[in-house]
Amino acid sequence: EAQLVASGGGLVQAGGSLTLSCVASGFTFDDYSIAWFHQVVGKEREGVSCLSAIDRDKDYADAVKGRFTISRDNTKNTGYLQLNNLKPEDTAVYYCASAPYNSLSRAIGTYNYWGQGTRVTVSS
Repeated sequence: EAQLVASGGGLVQAGGSLTLSCVASGFTFDDYSIAWFHQVVGKEREGVSCLSAIDRDKDYADAVKGRFTISRDNTKNTGYLQLNNLKPEDTAVYYCASAPYNSLSRAIGTYNYWGQGTRVTVSS
């Protein structure tokens, strides 16, 4: 059974950092593109960043460019999102997702496997 397990969220002060992890199992992680989304209560889930499977191209939402970094370690079947210089508006539940092709997309419909979400709270 394919599974993604996200972790690393927490409470941090503005300006602080967190590293989110997403451990994959049950499928060939190397062949899958990955992405991170966030969702605020009452709002739609939005793509934050994505990393294609083969080309290793990366894309970021404008709001996080220069502050967040997406990466992956295929030897550990794990994707990461490094969050630096966090702002209160980054507060959300963060989800990782995977798609079985070499895609660079932050669209929800691209992804078929989803993690359970990890909450990030940034205090001012």
